[in-house]
Amino acid sequence: MGTPTFSTFQHKLHEIIYEADTPMGKLFDVLLLIFIVLSVLLVALESVPSIDQAFKDWFHWAEWVITILFSIEYVLRIVAVRNPFKYIFSFYGIIDLLSTLPKYIAIIFTGTQSLIALRALRLLRVFRILKLTRYIGESNSLMRALKASKAKILVFMFGVLILCVIFGTIMYLVESDASGFTSIPRSIYWCIVTLTTVGYGDIAPASNLGQFIAAIIMIMGYGIIAVPTGIVTAEFSSKRVTDSNTQVCPNCLTDNHKDQAKYCHQCGSVLNHE
Repeated sequence: MGTPTFSTFQHKLHEIIYEADTPMGKLFDVLLLIFIVLSVLLVALESVPSIDQAFKDWFHWAEWVITILFSIEYVLRIVAVRNPFKYIFSFYGIIDLLSTLPKYIAIIFTGTQSLIALRALRLLRVFRILKLTRYIGESNSLMRALKASKAKILVFMFGVLILCVIFGTIMYLVESDASGFTSIPRSIYWCIVTLTTVGYGDIAPASNLGQFIAAIIMIMGYGIIAVPTGIVTAEFSSKRVTDSNTQVCPNCLTDNHKDQAKYCHQCGSVLNHE
């Protein structure tokens, strides 16, 4: 089965919605970013009782306007690709759908017994902030760097876990129950909290030896924090592509194409060019 045909209207729509190299594409992205930030701000303000009571009606209509605009955007994104199901079941497609549903579902939920469920559904609008990720220029490069360094980070985390078990067990032997080290798991919990420099203070060593070991763990914590950052940064630098653009394949939605590319590097479909 061949690649579905693409009309001139769909080409133009795809260029505006999925690309940021054109004036119209940049304008579309900027407007969408404004509405995303505004919608998340509305959710935050609604959670403040005094503000919600004073501007309840205004919030209600503003949310309807934003929901309708996001609904139109969702439909246009489906129209602008050759394979709509690729977009619908993609990460961004699911996020876009979830960002439009809460207000519509709120119409169905009526009565006092459904208020708790309705409140939870309204909070789903916060996930609109995830729509921002597609507009952060280096987000795709960062995701590739994280995937490439996954094995190294897992080994590092396993090593940290081993240290926590060892030092947690030592602290259980050194400290008494009165200090809060009542078991090895609880001592390991303390070690994790201390090593990550969080330091809740709910458990603290009382003996001189225990405090000396705690000081060593705290110093190690500062050094350990830098390790995963260095791993990801190294991968990010090595994988970075400097001659790519924002063009998205209308067939498989793959991005990060070369500036002069005529075909998608993933599926081989023709890219949009004038």
